[in-house]
Amino acid sequence: MIAFIGSVFSPYYHWSGRKAPENHVALNVALYGPAGAVWAMTERGRGSLTRSQDSLRIGRSHLAYGRGGLAIRFDEMALPWPGQRLLPKRVTGEIFIHQPSCECEVFRNLDPLGHHLWWPVFPRAKALIISDDVPGGGWQGEAYHDFNAGERPLEADFIGWDWARGPLSGDAGAVLYDAKLADGSRRSFGLSFSPDGAAREFPLPARQTLRPGFWGVEGGISCDAGLSPELLGKLEDTPFYRRSLVRTSLEGEGVEMVHETLDCRRLANPLVRLMLPFRMPRRVF
Repeated sequence: MIAFIGSVFSPYYHWSGRKAPENHVALNVALYGPAGAVWAMTERGRGSLTRSQDSLRIGRSHLAYGRGGLAIRFDEMALPWPGQRLLPKRVTGEIFIHQPSCECEVFRNLDPLGHHLWWPVFPRAKALIISDDVPGGGWQGEAYHDFNAGERPLEADFIGWDWARGPLSGDAGAVLYDAKLADGSRRSFGLSFSPDGAAREFPLPARQTLRPGFWGVEGGISCDAGLSPELLGKLEDTPFYRRSLVRTSLEGEGVEMVHETLDCRRLANPLVRLMLPFRMPRRVF
């Protein structure tokens, strides 16, 4: 789940001159299973947005912090998609992310000038999902929750990045970040988070490339010397973005991670922007 106010991927927000982010809101729902994926992302206008210090409502979907964690109630529409659905499909359900013993208080600027901020609120947590769109009607397991904010388009400051997160032994978690900035320099870090929310930065081993996706988006991930990362599964594969399950090795420990690659040059391509409405329609109410 990703909740957007002023979506960085929205062609409508881009075409508007990036004015009034509250008029470009969306909740992205992505559920994966053996029978295929269910994916929904409908952009809405300001009339569909209600927010407070601890809650956010977009259309019929709602997110709220409360005692014990973050509760998400989603009610979205998945569009027809070749090989999966011939007709639109309503996607509903609930997710509860159990708050770990301590929230993380690490804030990171993702670029040297501080235009883009990242906060890993729950670096490692547990989640319970209840939905008829999940095999067996529900699922529980590992979870992660973060927050991003930015003052400029991603393509203004980045050529692209690789990002990954996954569980470590001892109830710890790891996050890897490797960005190529617009000037060609790199900005990379690895963080491990203990159960109490404390963060430790560790040196990243060398980046190793992953097999390109169908659209040719290249990616990579850090992996200990003498070993190679393994691509376990494909979750998303688009002209500018990939999401995968990857097994790698960090500080001698094997780790299964959710990995993503973003190519900002492709995102900014006018042809790609014209393709996006087929995956992300817009409603003004």
